[in-house]
Formats: sequence, C-alpha cells, structure tokens
Amino acid sequence: MENHSTRLAINVISADSHIVEPPNCYPDYISPKFRDRAPHVMRDPNSNHGDVYVLPGIEGVLPIGLVAAAGIDPKELRQHGRAFSDMHPGGWDPVARLADQDRDGVSAEMIYPSIGMALCGHPDTDLKHESMWAYNRWLQEFTAAAPTRLFGLGQTAIRSVPETVRDFERFKEMGFKGVMMPCEPATEFDYDDPRFDPLWQASTDLNLPISFHVLTSSRDKNIFGGASRGPQIASWSGVIRTCQDIIGMFIYGKVFERNPGLRLVCVEADAGWAPHFKYRMDHVYKRHRAWLKCDEMQKLPSEYFDEHVYLTFQDDWTAFNMVDMCNPRRLMWANDFPHSDSTWPWSQEILIKHTAGLSEQEKLWILRENVKELYQLENVA
Repeated sequence: MENHSTRLAINVISADSHIVEPPNCYPDYISPKFRDRAPHVMRDPNSNHGDVYVLPGIEGVLPIGLVAAAGIDPKELRQHGRAFSDMHPGGWDPVARLADQDRDGVSAEMIYPSIGMALCGHPDTDLKHESMWAYNRWLQEFTAAAPTRLFGLGQTAIRSVPETVRDFERFKEMGFKGVMMPCEPATEFDYDDPRFDPLWQASTDLNLPISFHVLTSSRDKNIFGGASRGPQIASWSGVIRTCQDIIGMFIYGKVFERNPGLRLVCVEADAGWAPHFKYRMDHVYKRHRAWLKCDEMQKLPSEYFDEHVYLTFQDDWTAFNMVDMCNPRRLMWANDFPHSDSTWPWSQEILIKHTAGLSEQEKLWILRENVKELYQLENVA
C-alpha cells in the first residue's frame, strides 16, 4: 500500500499524535518524595516476553502492546508480549520520530501522551498531579528537539481552579500549545460550574485550547476487558461517548455562552457523528428544555458546537463526506502515530482517497490550516 511517489501537495499537520513514555519518564522526572510511587516499567507477568507499565494506585498493569503498533497487520495486534525494544523508537526518540513522520508525509504534529491517558483516571489526586508534571518536564525536552515540528500539550490533574490557572501559566512559559484535560476534574464540582470560569478565561487569555481525548475517563475501564454486554469488541462502539458527554455539558451548561473565547478540542473521537449530534441537541433543546430544566441560551446548541468545538479524526471517511454539514473550520485530521489506530505509514494514500470530493480550500483547512490557526503554530513548513 505504501507509495512514496504519491503525495498530497499540502504539508499536512497531525492534530493528534502520541509519544510512548520511556521507562525513565516518570521515575527520573517526578518529585523525589514521589519517586517510590512513580509509574514505571516491569516485565509482563502475563507473558513470557514483553513489558508493562505499573501505575501504583491502579489495580493491575497496563500492557503496552498497542501503544506503538502503527503499521502492524491487524491480525498481529495484541496487548501483551511486546517489549519497549520491539516498538517504534519514534515513540520517545525525537530523531527517529521525525524520520517516521517524514515517511508518512506529516510536517508537524500535536503531541499527546499514552500512559498519561490512563493517569487521567487515577484515584490518587496528588500522585496523579506529580506524575503529570513529571511527564510535562520530559515532554518539554522532547519537543525542544524540533520546535517547529513537535508541539506539546501539558497535563494537569485539576485539583483546584487557582492551582490549575497557575498550571496553565506554566504551560505557556514552557512553550506548550494547549492543555489535555482529564474527563473528570478532581474538584468537588464539575466543569460546567461557574467556579471554573476563571480557568476558561485563562485558557482564552493564554491561547491554550483545552482538549478532551478518548479513553481518559474513569468510565472507560470496560473498553479494556471490564464488564460489557456481549463480546468485548462491542464496548468499543462507545469509545466516543465520554467526549460527547463533555461537549453536551459545556453547551447545555452554558460554559461557552459565559466564555465566548473558549475553544475545546474533542480528540480521536471521530467526527462523522457530529451532524446528527448537533441536530439531536437542537431538537432536545427546542422540545424538552422546559421539563428538563435547561436554561434559555442565546444561541442554539448546534451554533455553540460549530463555533467552539474542534474535532480530530484519522480515517473517518464519513467525516470527509459530511463536511458540508459541519463547520469545515473546526475539523482537523490526525494520524494518531504510533498507536494501533494510526493511519501511519499509509496516511498519504488514505487522504488522497478520502479527500477526493473536497475543494482545495477544504483540504487545506482540514489537513493543515485549522490546527495551525487554533494553536498559533509559527514557522511550520
């Protein structure tokens, strides 16, 4: 399938790519008082070969077999039995990283964590906070190796609004371009509470868009083998649900109405569902808002969605065919390297096929300009 002679004329930017935290990320970069509880790597107890991540405070271990499985035949995908030495070094080595993305025709990328996704649901708020800051320190060094191609997003545990505002300010000083938020904050009130408005104002003032990634909610545990109805694969149909819930909360909770400059990125949850989701939100608002106790809003839910919500996706053919029912300025393509859902190393061939029905302007927006404008990426080739 790979054909290096077939390339788009656009220098595409991936709005969602990942690193794989190396074994030294958390132990070496965490505060000394937490070092004995830092997330760490050990040999896989469920396999004769391979490594797993241990997150003290979370039951079980985290297999790493799928976090760097881009380009592997689907029949060969497995959670257990892979060691760090088996995986793409581009997951943690910036030099190898650039070579991998050159192969895929990606000129720049927004960097998200892998183990850090699981940390979002950690029950120990203090350990979560310290682990996330260990990652932030490591990520700053990683992205510094290629500052015009690798762009980081900071992680924060949301222990309090004032502390998180300070975290945002530190992220800006560190050169990060956005913030990856846990789906559930560690505060006693949720994101739609007006007490969070100072944080949303800080996000706007600092130009640090907030991102919610799939599989960063405590409710996602069934995806990886918990209780589910029918075969385990059936649970994957709901992988986007927590992101949709976040969007609904921000819209119906009037977060966007109170904070008109706020931008929210829904990451890796696809986008082909957006037209119906917007329709359904408008229908419920118009028909049922009285008995459901929804306050009057200045605009329809779909209008807030189109203005404030950005959607990233990989090979969502439906999304490319629904552009006229979405806001094309809020769609952002990604290659998800090096995860198992990645389009690497076939992104160019897939994009040529999937964008065939788009105008040149729509292609430019979705594959490059939207992410560049949102994050104010300068000097990107």
